[in-house]
Amino acid sequence: MPRDFSGGRPGAPAAAGGARAALAGLAGLAQAASIAWPWGGQPLWWLQIASLAVLARLLLGARGPWPAAGLGAAFATAWLTGTFWWLFISMHTYGGLAAPLAVLAVVGLAAFLGSYYAVAAAVFARIKTRIAGRRGGLAVAFGALWLLAELARGVLWTGFPWGAGGYAHVDGPLAVLARWVGVYGIGAVAAVLAMLAAQGRAADLRRPKCWAVAAFFVAAWAGLAAQRHCAVDGCGAQAAQLAKAPALLSVALLQGNIPQDEKFQAGSGIPQALRWYGDALRTADAALVVAPETAIPLLPQQLMPGYLESIQAHYAGGSPPGTATAATTTTPRAALLGIPLGDAEQGYTNSVIGFAPGQPATYRYDKHHLVPFGEFVPPLFRWFTELMNIPLGDFNRGGVGQPSFAWAGQRIAPNICYEDLFGEELAARFADPSLAPTVFVNVSNIAWFGDSVAIDQHLAISRMRALEFERPMVRATNTGATALVDHRGVVTARLPSAQRGILRGEVEGRSGAATPFAWWAARAGLWPLWLVGALGVIGAFVVRPLRR
Repeated sequence: MPRDFSGGRPGAPAAAGGARAALAGLAGLAQAASIAWPWGGQPLWWLQIASLAVLARLLLGARGPWPAAGLGAAFATAWLTGTFWWLFISMHTYGGLAAPLAVLAVVGLAAFLGSYYAVAAAVFARIKTRIAGRRGGLAVAFGALWLLAELARGVLWTGFPWGAGGYAHVDGPLAVLARWVGVYGIGAVAAVLAMLAAQGRAADLRRPKCWAVAAFFVAAWAGLAAQRHCAVDGCGAQAAQLAKAPALLSVALLQGNIPQDEKFQAGSGIPQALRWYGDALRTADAALVVAPETAIPLLPQQLMPGYLESIQAHYAGGSPPGTATAATTTTPRAALLGIPLGDAEQGYTNSVIGFAPGQPATYRYDKHHLVPFGEFVPPLFRWFTELMNIPLGDFNRGGVGQPSFAWAGQRIAPNICYEDLFGEELAARFADPSLAPTVFVNVSNIAWFGDSVAIDQHLAISRMRALEFERPMVRATNTGATALVDHRGVVTARLPSAQRGILRGEVEGRSGAATPFAWWAARAGLWPLWLVGALGVIGAFVVRPLRR
């Protein structure tokens, strides 16, 4: 029986319930901080598990589905509010929405998305009464329910999985699982470990079974770590071969640091962007030059005559690397830059275009996963967008799995802004191994959120994609984090945020076999994880309760 904290005093149960909800909220804030520590930006894997273990402990003591749902809602609402509080900056500071309404919008979104976790907590309370005493079963059920809640948040209503618990583990021991099960699978395993920890007692340390289970997990982790090392860095003769002939690509990543409140202003931000990015694109000395999302903040037909054509002509000269004439000319260069495209008749797209020598046509990538309220207005919500002074629009979507930009022996796959949140969509590019990307390029402009923790959170997201696919991720942003992330998920170079500059470096493209995650996600999306989560919950309901 759960311990009664009321002491028999009138009103004590309600007070105790309020205290538990407050504790759940504090644990949720700790979960938010674990994704990117506010005083440094680093992810803290141990804090993510510890905060979730507090929720698990509270759920074990909850008396019924409704109190459990309240705990789950308190935890998730605090966690998600603490994760994407910076939406307040875009709505109030740049959008002009009244501060109380902006706060209400952020908390309301967090509460809505938190409802998935409230439902999961309520279902766990039902399961708990059936399989009480089965520690492993409770842990698996909690992990399965957490997985389903995370998947629901990442998929339903176009999905907003920002701040998923698995992102706290890019530097932790569970990072070895990324190549197998992705960020959602890591989050599920973390939830299992959190529930096991919540059920632990000091007396367990004297039980041989406890140490046997711990030894099993350590051995499994060591095996996965060794397997990942061989896959990433090679083993034996394979390692020597990889070290002997790396495919290096020199890059120059442009960070213009154009103030967001001036970015689309004809008298300030627009001429500043055109001048600085135009000069940088012509002078940067690297095989690949990358300018961020909407670096050119005007449609091509709105630009001064010859502006875009002069940049294209600059990159049309020279020869591709590896050709007979390349050695006798200046370093051949290619460029990717963000620019809006389209017209009123055919619609508009948030796009990346690419220029390179010897290519018969300009490369084009159109953003597929659009931002609600930013790039399209959901039905029945136009009244809300009209309250803000933000240049919003309804953009057309590009397709999933668009062709990569072929250059310098690499297949370079762009993604725009928060598209790198959706690993299952990036995985579509691995359906044909001969066309699979060797390098990912993310171009972003999250200046909408100021110099906030959103910058470090987004960097952790890109690092997780590098771990899942074992491909480097090159990031060019307006205000940060402009960075080079290698195929191990390690940040090898980074510009300071909120500063203008050019990041120069080299990236090693990877063309080996696809990771297991890339293989199955390219063919089945996230359905295997949905199936695992559903089976875990169904199994908890059909298992026979222990006899007392």
